[in-house]
Amino acid sequence: MRWALELDAAKLPIPRADGDREALRTLLCARDELTTTGTARMNRLKALLSEGDDTDRALARGALTESTVDQLARRRQPRDASRLQAVRHAEIRRLTVAVREQRRELKTNRAQLAAIVDDLAPGLTDHKGIGPVCAAQVIVSFSHPGRCRHEAAFAALAGTSPIEASSGRTTRHRLNRGGGRALNRAIHTIAHTRMRDCPATRAYVARRIAEGKNLKEVRRCLKLYIARWLHRFLTTAMTPAPMAPA
Repeated sequence: MRWALELDAAKLPIPRADGDREALRTLLCARDELTTTGTARMNRLKALLSEGDDTDRALARGALTESTVDQLARRRQPRDASRLQAVRHAEIRRLTVAVREQRRELKTNRAQLAAIVDDLAPGLTDHKGIGPVCAAQVIVSFSHPGRCRHEAAFAALAGTSPIEASSGRTTRHRLNRGGGRALNRAIHTIAHTRMRDCPATRAYVARRIAEGKNLKEVRRCLKLYIARWLHRFLTTAMTPAPMAPA
């Protein structure tokens, strides 16, 4: 206890934040629940549609857009419907109304995440491939400046640090299967989006493949780079500004 009291107060680690960070965690848990429930409802809805006529089967094979869901929710039951048809119609309507409401809740959830992320780390979502959901997960895992001592520690936390996999004359590294899987998934999504939409990232991928690396190795390098960049960005963005002298 005495040694702790003798430490420099400026060098003490910042305690785990509650407040906005905990709000992000709550919203992410709610989003996972909404997504899981929505997927189950959508699967059930498509199964019911596949048991109907040719029109319903065509709907089941395609993507159920918002307009399609609205159309199904407003569809009227035929007057001469049998008991089976009536039950099936009522269940389709119930599921479409639930799916529509779930999509609205996801939009609200995303807007809430975006507002908190912009307050905690302004400018983070302005970078390519980083949306409110991935940014929120990164902030929750990062917690606060000082949790991870340096970029390499954060990369290990994210499961993006390289693992030696050399054999004989072959020198290579493989993807790390450890670390926080939610954070790893967020960084994987950022990397995948950049590889698809960012010209600079696509040029980098092409150059590394030309050097002899395969796509998995290039993705591993990119995820490591993103993790290190995120640590630098969040450390700067979330470090409180020094107070002006009185």
